[in-house]
Amino acid sequence: MAPGLDPVQGRSVSTVATTEPPPTAPVSPPPAGRAVRLAHWARRNWLWILLASPGILWLASLFLVPMYVVFTIVFGQIDPIFRTPLPVWNPIEWNTVEFNYVFTHIFGSDGYFGPALLRTAVYVLTASVMCLFVAYPVAYYTARYAGRRRGWLLAALIAPFWISYMMRMLAWVNLLQNDGLVNKVLHTNVDWLDGKPYVVVLGLVYGYVPYMILPLYAGLDRFSPNVLEAARDLGAGRLETFRRVTLRLSMPAIIASVLLTCLPMLGDYYTADLLSASPSTSMVGNLINNSVLTPGQTGQGGAFVLIVLAVSLIPMLLYVRSARDEGVAS
Repeated sequence: MAPGLDPVQGRSVSTVATTEPPPTAPVSPPPAGRAVRLAHWARRNWLWILLASPGILWLASLFLVPMYVVFTIVFGQIDPIFRTPLPVWNPIEWNTVEFNYVFTHIFGSDGYFGPALLRTAVYVLTASVMCLFVAYPVAYYTARYAGRRRGWLLAALIAPFWISYMMRMLAWVNLLQNDGLVNKVLHTNVDWLDGKPYVVVLGLVYGYVPYMILPLYAGLDRFSPNVLEAARDLGAGRLETFRRVTLRLSMPAIIASVLLTCLPMLGDYYTADLLSASPSTSMVGNLINNSVLTPGQTGQGGAFVLIVLAVSLIPMLLYVRSARDEGVAS
């Protein structure tokens, strides 16, 4: 560096070359927190939140509040005099005696609740499979080949919902009793109502098959005919088109209809009571009903309700996950 003179004092000074600092990258603001993102999302979707809030409040009042009441009874106390349940609203004071009693009597040598739970699973699975074999052809024909008769067929499918379930089961009792129409037609004297498991399963199929037909019809009716025509153009026959196209596309509807049928079957107790009335065919719904009607055992009934709820949540969560993955893939 060349020395220079100080214009004031006359001294030689060395001039130091000054350089500007290198430009720095712009500092990005910290990522917004979850609360900020949630507030931004709420500002953009306030209209849909407003429209959905009545339904959300309604479902919360009909599900969350009653479920908490069940918890307060299951983990509550029993009045020592009147043998009525005393709900305990504070979770800190909950007592697990009733729940532990039910849980310890499901398995092992003292597991007299276990056969009813296993019987319920077998009955529900068998009846669901039979409902599927009955409902799928009916829904497929109505969606694909009914034509102008579709309205009449849909009215016939919806008609069972206008009649009480108990009344329909009582009609089965009149048909299956010793002097009923079934024995007269078959010229037999079979006691159909004497604790026969297959009678209970057939009653479940008859009672809940409409719940499976309608979701299947809704799923099959959304099919585009162009997809089936494309499969035909590629050389697939009727059976191959059904197996590789129709059946695969209708799988979400099948899963939804099976769940919609299984869930009410798990809590059913009318069918076994009216068509059998035998302890050998009792289901978990009968255990709940008997516990509620027996003084001092209301907590056990609530424990059975929680067990059924826990079992029901597993297939529902699996269905929600599969539907979400399918929506993301599509």
